Amino acid sequence: MISLVYKEFNAFFNHLTGYLIISVFLVALGLLVWVFPETSVLAYGFADLEALFVYTPYVFVFMVPAITMRMIAEEKKSGSWELLMTAPLKPHQIVLSKYMAAVMVVLLAVLPTWLYYFSIYHLGAPMGNIDTAGFLGSFLGMLLIGGVFAAIGLFSSALTDNQITAFVIGAFLSFVLYFGFTALADILSTSRWVLMVEELSLGYHYESLSRGVIASGDVYYFLGWIVSLMILTTLMIRKR
Repeated sequence: MISLVYKEFNAFFNHLTGYLIISVFLVALGLLVWVFPETSVLAYGFADLEALFVYTPYVFVFMVPAITMRMIAEEKKSGSWELLMTAPLKPHQIVLSKYMAAVMVVLLAVLPTWLYYFSIYHLGAPMGNIDTAGFLGSFLGMLLIGGVFAAIGLFSSALTDNQITAFVIGAFLSFVLYFGFTALADILSTSRWVLMVEELSLGYHYESLSRGVIASGDVYYFLGWIVSLMILTTLMIRKR
């Protein structure tokens, strides 16, 4: 199982696409945090990384499905999926291995953002004048968002043998879960169901973590989505 994790992880970097996806992600966030005047922390004048955590989910909606789109779809199209299914691994172990590889790639992509924290830490007046608890909560939320999107992308890859179709489905489902329920709650702003609908949104729980208070309910919400999607992906594989 461990060998499959590293195989999938290394396969992502066997092509230029892997490096390109991570590079575009880091460059886009770097421009938002440091360059664009509307979001630049230097122009804002406060030791705060709000722009980083506000815009990361927007980038994740497209980046994470791009990471996972080939993991099952391409193997089914190339015929190597049948060989993998004859390996001494159960379906849930195959799904878990591919998921772990995707999460490792996401983690590798977001780790450089710690440089932003240390930069702001030293630029603050006085030095260290930054909400560390808020940063840690937001960073945890960012990892959990990436984990949910990776589970969505893997599920989408199991639905088809076409990478592009898997990417489109994954990006659409990620967008709906993060932004869709919040938009629906805004429409139902006068209804008694508005809070319940809003609590279904990934964005609602992500913003809760961003306040620096790591509540178990928010963490369980993300883990619940991840486990549910992993089970659905496993069932899809078993069905085929």
